[in-house]
Amino acid sequence: MTEPASPSPRGPVWARQVGRFLARVWWATRVEGAEHVPVDGPVLFAANHTGVIDGPLLIGTAPRPAHILVKDEMFHGPVGAVLRGAGQIPVDRAGGRAALAAALGVLRRGGAVGVFPEGNRGRGDATSARAGVAWLAVHGHAPVVPVAILGTRRTGEAVGHVPAPRRPLRVEFGQPVPVTWDHLTGRAGVAAAGEAIREALAVLVGRAAARTGLALPTDDPNRAGV
Repeated sequence: MTEPASPSPRGPVWARQVGRFLARVWWATRVEGAEHVPVDGPVLFAANHTGVIDGPLLIGTAPRPAHILVKDEMFHGPVGAVLRGAGQIPVDRAGGRAALAAALGVLRRGGAVGVFPEGNRGRGDATSARAGVAWLAVHGHAPVVPVAILGTRRTGEAVGHVPAPRRPLRVEFGQPVPVTWDHLTGRAGVAAAGEAIREALAVLVGRAAARTGLALPTDDPNRAGV
């Protein structure tokens, strides 16, 4: 795969400050498990996805500056300019090869990348996962930290709904899932990694929701055609 220029590491530095303000001041976000994130070297954040603010929330609560993969439909007008300046990576969901190459470049320089394996905003229960995060983990030799994001969308709210100020939110970082599939090659290795990552994320999300009382939405807006 031909690798395009990786996004500048400077963007996530200022974007993280904006994200911190939103997470801690605009909303009431509690963060747990940050100590599980490796302090250096490549790392992938694999988060569940229910609402439109999940990306900014992950940027603002992660203990390291991160480049987040964001659907390319967002990269238009003023919002697109901000996203590019923040070093985020556009994803063409019809292909996605350019996004994977850019993210791989970040990992190879020892940076952090955030991915929503489910692809779309929905129930956030991690019952499915796309292969991109596993491909990056295997080829970038990066541990994967599952991240549970709770409270950003409640049952009945649209996926584009922005929560009111001071809504209680929770972000929990889990134990890293190591990439140890060296005995497997090609699609078999990626498939094994993908299932391990999906399972770790699903378990983390389920336990965090049960412990905190911040339930996942019970509706699936994608299935309902929202």
